[in-house]
Amino acid sequence: MEFKREFYLSKLILKKHNGLIKVVTGIRRCGKSYLLFSLFKRHLLESGVKEDHIIEIPFDSFENKRLRDPEVLYPYIKNAIQDGEMYYILLDEVQLLGEFESVLNGLIRIPNADVYVTGSNAKFLSKDIITEFRGRGDELHIRPLSFGEFMSEYQGSRRDGWDEYVLYGGLPPVVLLPTPEQKIDLLKKLFEETYINDIVARHNVKNKEEFEELINVLASGIGSLTNPRKITNTFISQKAKKISANTVKSYLDYLCDAFVVSRADRYDIKGRKYINSPQKYYFSDVGLRNARINFRQLEENHTMENILFNELLMRGFNVDVGVVSTKSLQDGKQQRKQLEVDFVCNKGPKRFYIQSAFSMPDAEKRKQEEASLLRIDDSFGKIIVTKDTPAPWHTENGVLVVSVYDFLLNPVFLS
Repeated sequence: MEFKREFYLSKLILKKHNGLIKVVTGIRRCGKSYLLFSLFKRHLLESGVKEDHIIEIPFDSFENKRLRDPEVLYPYIKNAIQDGEMYYILLDEVQLLGEFESVLNGLIRIPNADVYVTGSNAKFLSKDIITEFRGRGDELHIRPLSFGEFMSEYQGSRRDGWDEYVLYGGLPPVVLLPTPEQKIDLLKKLFEETYINDIVARHNVKNKEEFEELINVLASGIGSLTNPRKITNTFISQKAKKISANTVKSYLDYLCDAFVVSRADRYDIKGRKYINSPQKYYFSDVGLRNARINFRQLEENHTMENILFNELLMRGFNVDVGVVSTKSLQDGKQQRKQLEVDFVCNKGPKRFYIQSAFSMPDAEKRKQEEASLLRIDDSFGKIIVTKDTPAPWHTENGVLVVSVYDFLLNPVFLS
């Protein structure tokens, strides 16, 4: 079984020869190396590029340990370039290369070199490094398998596929394992031995137990509004532990930096402004989230919301949590109320408002899900995604109702 990752491969191919350093980012084990060293390399060879004009170096390989020294790597690459034809330089886990920003700025000055690099964290895209690149970097962020990618190779119905995807997520090495026991074991090992240990070592986290407790709090509350102060209070009330809001903020930043979670900010739709706090945090892979809480607390409604959020990001949308303020008279007094729109999605001139409604069995529930959408006085698309809708349909108010299967498998609904 091979996942062709055509969505990302096509984007990478379009970036060829653009004079920039192509930077492929993403959480560990999501398929960056496979995209670059297998799928993209295959494309190059099929396009007529000679094998000796592809210079590939995975820095996490022991045999390439000496090449992590920039004084060794740079002349090694220069010596490999023997003629005036185009050479393709593929560097994996480039954050392991010493002074990589200087090396990359040097490589990009070679007129017949097209440079591609991968990394598992945002360290080499920090403000300081971007300054070093001076606009020479072009990022392609790759995510775990989307539901559509998963279903492209899944042998079964989309309902059975959904049940498996909701449990174990879309990390390719997990998906390829044959048994649930093996999937669970790998997910737990990845979280503990790869993601947590990597973050603890990189940021010199002093209290690993405290950091892991924070992850558990996030995993238990996906789709819930929160902020550092609220999490601090949770530690005090539920765990009888004290942790400062500044420390919580740092931990949250570390998790976002490593692409383990993503943050969605709140946006006041009518006021056309951002609200600083609280925010929502979603896991980049729902299988990792489930493994973190030992596959307990498997609320499919919250998991579906997380999957929709990841899908929207993959499709290139900027995604916020929407807020619509309303006023009404109660007992002669004016009452102000905030209604939530799960996702406000923007991409260029396009905008969609989306509600994630796991079940909408009757008119009363539909009215509840529509309430915030109908208070938005613009003409952008309004969509309710639900698990139990057999076919797409429009309400009398013009809101599109579509099943999660159709929404995730057919891009037409966001075109």
